[in-house]
Amino acid sequence: MEKQAVIIVFTEEFDEIAEELMLALYVQDYFGFIEDAKNYVDKIYAFIKRNIAIFPARNTPDKHKHYGEKYLLYKANANTTWYIFFSQIEQVYFVQFITNNHTNFVADFNL
Repeated sequence: MEKQAVIIVFTEEFDEIAEELMLALYVQDYFGFIEDAKNYVDKIYAFIKRNIAIFPARNTPDKHKHYGEKYLLYKANANTTWYIFFSQIEQVYFVQFITNNHTNFVADFNL
């Protein structure tokens, strides 16, 4: 039996959030160079591409299911964990939203 290829679709909303994140990281002096902020965001995209089909996803709390039925955790460093929300139809993953543990958003996740 032939294994079906994984297709990952990043929504416009996700891409906009990633772009805003890159600029915020630079403007707020988390990174001294825009290239470093871009590399940080690129690592998030790379994590998703490598792991979305193999990492154990968690079910999104009902209150936030409009962002995607499932989410992955990506620990970027000792202080920051990213919550990556997506929906899946067979082998197609629609990556819709991202936030991190520094927001009030994750209070509903009972972590």
